[in-house]
Amino acid sequence: QVQLVESGGGLVQAGASLRLSCAASGRTFSSFAMGWFRQAPGKEREFVAGISRNDYRKYYADSVKGRFTISRDNAKNTVYLQMNSLKREDTAVYSCAADQTRIIVAVPTTPDDYDYWGQGTQVTVSS
Repeated sequence: QVQLVESGGGLVQAGASLRLSCAASGRTFSSFAMGWFRQAPGKEREFVAGISRNDYRKYYADSVKGRFTISRDNAKNTVYLQMNSLKREDTAVYSCAADQTRIIVAVPTTPDDYDYWGQGTQVTVSS
C-alpha cells in the first residue's frame, strides 16, 4: 500500500502561482511513476503531468505546457507540481497518483494505469 497526501492548493487570482506537493508513504517511492490529474465540476478527470521513476521523462498536457512543471524528490518521497500563470480554466481538484511500474522511464497518462491515488486538493483561480 502507498498513501498519498496532497497539499498546497488554494484560492488565487489569475496569473498567480501555486506549488502543489504530494507526500508518499508506505513503499519505496522510487518504485513509482507519479502523475498529477485534475477534475473540474462536471468534467472528466484529466491528465496534467507525469514523471518517470528516475526523473528522466516528464509529460504534460498541452493545456499546461510551458506553465506547469512536475518534479520529484525521491529522498523526500515527494512529487511537486509548480503551477505558474494560472488561468480560470485551471480551477479543479488536483490529485496525485502513483503507478508501480518496472519500467523506470515509463510515464503513464491515463487514470487506469495508476494504482494509488491521493484525496486531492482544491485549486481555485479567480479572474
